[in-house]
Amino acid sequence: MSDSALPELYFRIRENGAQVFRVDTESRNRRIEMDQIAVVNIRNGEIKPHGEREITDDERAGIDAWVAERKETLRARDLDDARRMVDRLNLTALWMQQRATPEEIDEVADALLLAMHDLRGVIVRKKSDKLKSETD
Repeated sequence: MSDSALPELYFRIRENGAQVFRVDTESRNRRIEMDQIAVVNIRNGEIKPHGEREITDDERAGIDAWVAERKETLRARDLDDARRMVDRLNLTALWMQQRATPEEIDEVADALLLAMHDLRGVIVRKKSDKLKSETD
């Protein structure tokens, strides 16, 4: 990996955002050094400088760009997860119909029924809210 290929900022992903590091390849031993400069919270948009660090305008722009890209990645993953869930439900129905033993069905039936009932309720409410807002 050449030095020119390294970004100026590195983001160590966390549950709700990331730790942000400034990447330095100009050290006297030609080693890569990473200095934490901030912590980003994607949920509330907060960017906290780490310790006494100062975030430059360019770094702030890089962090803002990363936050926007990360939000889009997470949105796309959520949508992909929902599409995969449709596949899983179809495959689970096929498994139950063709291969599952009565004992296996008993093992998962109540949990599946409750989860599907909950999901159905959420979907009906969301679609109803959308229809209401479209007619208002």
